[in-house]
Amino acid sequence: MNTILAFGDSNTWGLIPGSRKYERYPWNKRWTGILQESLCCGRIVEEGLCGRTTVFEDEFRQGRRGINSLPLILESQQPISAAIVMLGTNDCKKVYHASSYNIGKGIELCIDEIEKYIPADRILLVSPIHLGENVWYPDKDPEFRPDSVKVSRELDEVYRKIAKDRGTAFLVASDHAKADTIDDEHLNEEGHKALAKALCKKLKEMKVA
Repeated sequence: MNTILAFGDSNTWGLIPGSRKYERYPWNKRWTGILQESLCCGRIVEEGLCGRTTVFEDEFRQGRRGINSLPLILESQQPISAAIVMLGTNDCKKVYHASSYNIGKGIELCIDEIEKYIPADRILLVSPIHLGENVWYPDKDPEFRPDSVKVSRELDEVYRKIAKDRGTAFLVASDHAKADTIDDEHLNEEGHKALAKALCKKLKEMKVA
């Protein structure tokens, strides 16, 4: 049976849009759980964490740097057949002042770690859903700024180029799902279903599911 690592942030963890106390969709409502049920052979290892970035340090929440988490996760979950990587949304927060180019550099460092265990053609790089226009409003997520929306949209082409240059598979999440307008940041139930369907199709094309 193939073991597929799903490495991401709150949209992999399954945070319910607008929930203030990190309320989480149940397993069968999250894209990871839906994907698991859709695969004829394969086990999804769900590794989502709210606030996770590629390489940036969150001064208020420890352990959010994806580059630091990956080595331990990859070692503990061996053998891994494939990996889905969907990070970058939190990197758009105003505290990091990161351009889409710099976020791309961070995702490449994460890919470097994963390639120590599995080949590039078994890595599925996913550019995350776009942030909604009003995500930075005080009643939504003021950790973002107006420019964060633009940066999040630029990640599609930045990641597309990275995938092409490195030989990984690639998927644009925003082609299939969007952030719920409740918080302009997180997937709702329909979004999780749509993303799972797209990921399932891509994994089958990659012949890892």
